[in-house]
Formats: sequence, structure tokens, C-alpha cells
Amino acid sequence: MPNYREDLDRMFHALSDPTRRALIERLVLGPASVSELARPFEMAMPSLLQHLTVLERAGIVTSSKVGRVRTFQFAVDALSPGADWIGRQRLPAERRLDRLGDFLTPDNTKEN
Repeated sequence: MPNYREDLDRMFHALSDPTRRALIERLVLGPASVSELARPFEMAMPSLLQHLTVLERAGIVTSSKVGRVRTFQFAVDALSPGADWIGRQRLPAERRLDRLGDFLTPDNTKEN
């Protein structure tokens, strides 16, 4: 069974880098080969491959190889656990703000 906390750590680590976020933005549009992904970046191919490896280990992208061409694609539901975690953190904070709003609203201006 995967460790939920470690999976989130890997995901957020992968998302922390602007190059990796740019790669995700490109892959959301559709699969691409490594050479296609490398075009907009001014970096050595091994550096780009390291970024793709981080994304793949985090489960955000997957890859397949046909001959000498490796193609990456975005894993559609990969970011859902992160979004769920963020949503769970927002709910208690929103409830506290709602209670503060209720406290600060005078009784005669409250809507029923």
C-alpha cells in the first residue's frame, strides 16, 4: 500500500520547480517526445531528463518507449490527491472565518 504522505511529498516536490510545471502545462495538451519537450528549454538533455524523472516518480506523468523515442504523457488524475489535501486544509480555515464573520456581524444586520 502506498504511503499517502510520501506520495504527497513527492508530488509537491515535483510541482515546486518552474521547469517541471512548464513541462506539465505542455503535457496537458497531449503526449510529447523528449525532444519535443526539450525545444523550449535552454538546458542539457540530461537535465531535462532529470526533471521528467522527478515528474514520473511522483506519478504526474507516465512514459512509453517505442524504438529510440520516449514519449511522455500527463497522468490525468495524478494531481487529485494534492487538490483533495488542499481542499481539506481550506475547510477548517473557512469555517473559522465564517464564525468570525458571524461574530463581527451585528444581530440587527444578519440575514435570516
